[in-house]
Amino acid sequence: MDYSGGSYTDNLIGTLLAIFGNVIISIALSIQKYSHVTLAGSKEQRAFYQTKTWWSGFVFICLGEGANFVSYAFAPLAVVAPLNAVSVLTSSILGFIFLREKYKAKEFAKQHGLTFLGYIFTIGGTYLFVAFGPNSHEKLQATNIVKHIVGWPVLLYLLLEIITFCLLLYFYKQRGANYLVIILLLAALLGSVTVITVKAVSGMLVLTLEGSMQLDYPIFSVMFVCMVASVVFQARFLSQASKLHDSSLVACVNYILSTIFAVVAGAVFYLEFKNDDVLHICMFLLGSALSFLGVFLMTKNRRRNKIFEPYVTMDMANGVPTIHDKGLVVQPDFNGSFSYGALVNNDGVAPAALPVNLEQPAVTQRTSDPAHNQTALKKD
Repeated sequence: MDYSGGSYTDNLIGTLLAIFGNVIISIALSIQKYSHVTLAGSKEQRAFYQTKTWWSGFVFICLGEGANFVSYAFAPLAVVAPLNAVSVLTSSILGFIFLREKYKAKEFAKQHGLTFLGYIFTIGGTYLFVAFGPNSHEKLQATNIVKHIVGWPVLLYLLLEIITFCLLLYFYKQRGANYLVIILLLAALLGSVTVITVKAVSGMLVLTLEGSMQLDYPIFSVMFVCMVASVVFQARFLSQASKLHDSSLVACVNYILSTIFAVVAGAVFYLEFKNDDVLHICMFLLGSALSFLGVFLMTKNRRRNKIFEPYVTMDMANGVPTIHDKGLVVQPDFNGSFSYGALVNNDGVAPAALPVNLEQPAVTQRTSDPAHNQTALKKD
């Protein structure tokens, strides 16, 4: 296997590309959210895709995702995957920049003290896992990828992953277990396949651009198809999770689970920690744990329980629409959403339309006149 001695430069390029991509994606999602909020508050009836603001955000998302994609070709999975915390950090900072509420010093410290503590943990953890992460980087030629696939550690890992995925899918589909952990475990298992295939496809594309043709190998087509399929199904599970649960909690738990599975996948499939000593591995794990804690603290303040939301629902009481905090929401919520990267973005949810024909139950009128009630009893 061809391990490059000058892998430090490759790791630096991949790390910078991943940081750049995550920052750009966060800015792009904020731009798109601004477009949705502006349309919701205006009288102009236009779809979100008809605005220049939304399209500018879309262009930035493509640019950021492209940078993330290329970063996998240079840096190890164990370094690129945890860097999604940069997107959470950027999104939170942008929220403070555009936050127009005024607080006193004590109120601000009480309200957002944990968030700033999360900033410190995330920045410190990012430095640790980047500085002590795996440094050896393999040139991903098609022949090397095939050798990885046929190795018994990878086959055992894939077998255990398939069995676990099938069991979780059974409980999710057949038993109706819509628990957040189950849905996000399904997404994380698919995510581990995604990062493996993305790194392989990206690495072979970069080598092809450098003059070593890799696209005519069958393994490239296999990896490309698996990459597209895993991304599509992973997005479906994440979308379902964001519909059933709080989006801030989804972002936090999904970051932790997806990072763990991505690091394990890199260690098993690409042997990224093969040449690292115990000290480097421990410091890397400490940095990852600090990043997990930082993301948890940053998203904690966003999970606020709303006592009452004046939304009109489809519930009917004596033919009169009722107002509840549960039910089919007609008015979209633009305040409680939170996203990181391009994985959880439900800001563009369109408001549900009211049905035209509602079969209203007959409204019976009751009278409180005692004389009238007594007359009716006598007739009976």
